[in-house]
Amino acid sequence: MSLLEIEDLRVSFPGKGFRAKPNEVLHGIDLDVGAGETVGLVGESGSGKTTIGRAVLGLVPMAGGSIRFGGQEIGGLAGKARRGLASHIQVVFQDPYTSLNPSMTIGDILAEPLIVQGATAHDARNRVRSLLDKVELPRDAVDRLPREFSGGQRQRIAIARALAPAPKLIVCDEPVSALDLSTQALVLELLIDLQRETGASYLFISHDLAVVRHISHRVTVLYRGDLVETGPAAKVTRTPDHEYTKKLLLASPVADPEAQQHNREARKRLLAAE
Repeated sequence: MSLLEIEDLRVSFPGKGFRAKPNEVLHGIDLDVGAGETVGLVGESGSGKTTIGRAVLGLVPMAGGSIRFGGQEIGGLAGKARRGLASHIQVVFQDPYTSLNPSMTIGDILAEPLIVQGATAHDARNRVRSLLDKVELPRDAVDRLPREFSGGQRQRIAIARALAPAPKLIVCDEPVSALDLSTQALVLELLIDLQRETGASYLFISHDLAVVRHISHRVTVLYRGDLVETGPAAKVTRTPDHEYTKKLLLASPVADPEAQQHNREARKRLLAAE
């Protein structure tokens, strides 16, 4: 049995204008994530990939379908029942500059979810020290504010906060897209190392096939609310079957100028054929 199972997920948002019909943005998505596995969810802006992550987190209502976590239906949970899932499901958001409270020290940010769960101040302090070690930040960070850190360091802090309650699943919503390429690589390697150490599963959301290829075991591709391709990461991100995935692959930047020009021309041919 998979850790996370999504079946026929449908999400609709209110239409614009008086008596407008709801706009369905997810059209029956089937997806699963195994224990200790990373599933990459990739698509361009507006494809619905972030909406899937928000549905798992209970941040958008479902219009239909089922979301099960550890065999338990969680799609309709609210209030205390939903808050109880926080120790099992966590999230790392896209922007490291706005995802951390600027008025709280790093120590308070990391200790807050632990104290909410009933940890003593002493236990929380020890856990915070351990978390800072895991994400390779100095221990004196506990007394500093988020503004004193770089973007990559802030994202490490956000990852440490997600790890604080020892979750089984972390929803990573474009966690490296706001970072430069060298920092992206460091954060991705950190996530891979932490997964080996903790056994946590990742639902990794991104628009970049090169990024999901590096971290994912399996990849699912979304196009306008529909799942169009899924399979092993190496297969989907190198020799895809669906035309949309091929266009995503050709749109990914490469270091070789000649290869980049070849990809650009091939993508133009695909678009012209459509």
